Amino acid sequence: QVQLVESGGGSVQSGGSLRLSCAGSGYTSSNNYMGWFRQAPGKEREEVADIARDGLTNYADFVRGRFIISRDNAKNTLYLQMNSLKPEDTATYYCAAGRSTVRWRLLQSNEVKNWGQGTQVTVSS
Repeated sequence: QVQLVESGGGSVQSGGSLRLSCAGSGYTSSNNYMGWFRQAPGKEREEVADIARDGLTNYADFVRGRFIISRDNAKNTLYLQMNSLKPEDTATYYCAAGRSTVRWRLLQSNEVKNWGQGTQVTVSS
């Protein structure tokens, strides 16, 4: 019964920034994982970054050094600060949450149970 609602998507020019937010509810103590995935038309859904409750993070190579993931456990809110955006970042971005024992690698989409509705990010050249 986890509910996830994304916000903050929009259209920006190459090199610009956006800040995505994901408001969560219905968590239990076992729901330790939160992350961001993205999916472009004709592409597989892929993880961008994730963060465990204790703050451990993982980043995809294509965003490392540009994006910062964070979470506020007290507010059950996940964030993604997206800097130096490129046209290749254009996609629908999905918030993901649940229970995971994976600590040291990105997840595949089929390892995720709970999803938000998605928010569109468009980056023009």
